[in-house]
Amino acid sequence: MTSSSVPRRLWSDASPSALAAGFVAVLVGFTSSVAIVFQAAAALGATPAQLASWMWALGLGMGLCSLVPSWWLRKPVMVAWSTPGAAVLAAGAAAGGFTLAEATGAFLFAGALMLLAGATGAFERLMDRIPMALAAALLAGVLARFGLQAFDAASAEPVLVIAMLVAYLLGRRWAPRYAVILVLGVGLALCVAQGRLHLERVDAAFVVPEFVAPEWRWAALVSLGIPLFLVTMASQNLPGVAAIRAAGYTLPISRLITMTGAATLLLAPFGAFALNLSAITAAIAMGREAHEDPDRRYVAAMACGAIYVVIGLFGGAVAGLLLAFPKAFVAAIAGLALLGTIGGSLAAALHDESRREAALITFLVTLSGVTLGGIGSAFWGVVAGALALLAARAFRRPG
Repeated sequence: MTSSSVPRRLWSDASPSALAAGFVAVLVGFTSSVAIVFQAAAALGATPAQLASWMWALGLGMGLCSLVPSWWLRKPVMVAWSTPGAAVLAAGAAAGGFTLAEATGAFLFAGALMLLAGATGAFERLMDRIPMALAAALLAGVLARFGLQAFDAASAEPVLVIAMLVAYLLGRRWAPRYAVILVLGVGLALCVAQGRLHLERVDAAFVVPEFVAPEWRWAALVSLGIPLFLVTMASQNLPGVAAIRAAGYTLPISRLITMTGAATLLLAPFGAFALNLSAITAAIAMGREAHEDPDRRYVAAMACGAIYVVIGLFGGAVAGLLLAFPKAFVAAIAGLALLGTIGGSLAAALHDESRREAALITFLVTLSGVTLGGIGSAFWGVVAGALALLAARAFRRPG
């Protein structure tokens, strides 16, 4: 492909629905968990300049790791920060009194373990052993919480949520490709009309990254580094791969995990504590709402990646803009954008009668949000479903 054909190909594959899906993915991914990242940074004693550096490193890491492979593979690749990892850092820092420099050493350690898991192919081999029914149930359980939150938001903002729901239903009936765009437009119009956008938080300025030299402390590696690696792999990469496979894409999982590990290693001294494959935002970019043609959905991932890069460069301005939206608006747009993927995942999970019970157990345990040993429900959902499958096979009645 010549250099002149590159922009032509992208231009021909781009669509309003894909660009909107990329924006919605950023809006949902950022606003739903950025407070936890702020909390983790504060618990480690980060200054405002260092917090801005975190946004720079995470924005560039997520953006480039989504943008470049999506273009190279012509398939949607979605990378995010580790939300449960941020929660582990916040809790671990408060309990252990670790400094930011010691935590940076733990970030590097976790990144090295991620790189090793990808380079050896160990994680992909583990994923290959998980039946598709359980993977689909896992994804449905992860996403269903966002569907519930969308309708729960109606108790606080009934006019806004009901109007967005009506827009979604009309859009699905008359213009399915543009349903999410219609929902986005109706929601934004109501927010503006009600004076609900808080733009005073917007502060346009370039972010200057701040390097933190790592300090190596055994307690930090054990208390922060290892849990950060485990929850990122189990609670983020596991459902991330499930999202990829449920959408019907074949991607080089090991190479992508290796890429996120390498990016974490490179950007950890600036605040990128853990990068991983996304599940929730990936479901938005990989769904039919992004585009009817699966071969053109990579544009949604590229759009998402480009916005994340801008977040990194103009951290204060873009972060303030995204945080200006009411919580009910974000909850509603997330749940409605994911409805199709939730329904498709449940259908795939329950289709095979021989695995239906195990898939249902996986779905319910994942949806419950239970956390054991610091590991989230996505991991325990797969464990419970696998045990149910093994029990069904072991105690199967003779034909």
